[in-house]
Amino acid sequence: MWHAYAISPAVAVLAAALAGLAAGLALLRVIDRLPLHVRRDWRAQCSELYGEPLPMPPLPAPAARPVRAALVAGLAALAFAACAWRYGATPMAVAAMGFCAALLALAWMDAETGLLADVVTLPLMWAGLLVNLHGALVPLPQAVLGAVLGYLALWALFHAYRLATGRIGMGYGDFKLVAAIGAWLGVGALPSVLVVSSLLGVAAGLLLRAAGRASPGQGLPFGPWLAAGAALMLLAGDYA
Repeated sequence: MWHAYAISPAVAVLAAALAGLAAGLALLRVIDRLPLHVRRDWRAQCSELYGEPLPMPPLPAPAARPVRAALVAGLAALAFAACAWRYGATPMAVAAMGFCAALLALAWMDAETGLLADVVTLPLMWAGLLVNLHGALVPLPQAVLGAVLGYLALWALFHAYRLATGRIGMGYGDFKLVAAIGAWLGVGALPSVLVVSSLLGVAAGLLLRAAGRASPGQGLPFGPWLAAGAALMLLAGDYA
């Protein structure tokens, strides 16, 4: 867990919550701007491949700004405080806060736009391997296996579902997010993360259908529930 500093736990949690508020407000700029850049780059690549830009539907309008800002900042503050409570005044707590911040940004962007940007998921995977270089959360072999098997598990599920139903159940961004989660939490945490994420996703889908905001067969983003499952395992799991 690296070096622990002589700071009162209460002070550490309070400082982390305040840092989370600031980080959440900064994340809003990423959440707003990154999907625009990703779509612009993707359209430019399509122009090079096909000779003309492909039509792209407009991004959905974000939710009411004050409510949205309060939710993002509040969730970041809660996550940062929980990391300080779980890991104490240590560099590992700071690394966990960075992991949670990236998960929050990815979850929110996926919920609003359906995008899980490689520019976030891939560095997050490499960061997890570096954090575990000396076994901060799990031994490095478990982190490497988590990254590889996390990607392959969802890749296999994707193709099995497509062959069975003729439909696409998820995107490649989900594969990379699970690989990043595996790099941070190790291969042993992946079954729990996937089970918790699936249960949360099913519950959310049922609630949306009951509220008339989703129809049968409508695709829903899985990224937010993967992020939630990973955050819960980060805080509840015993990696010492």
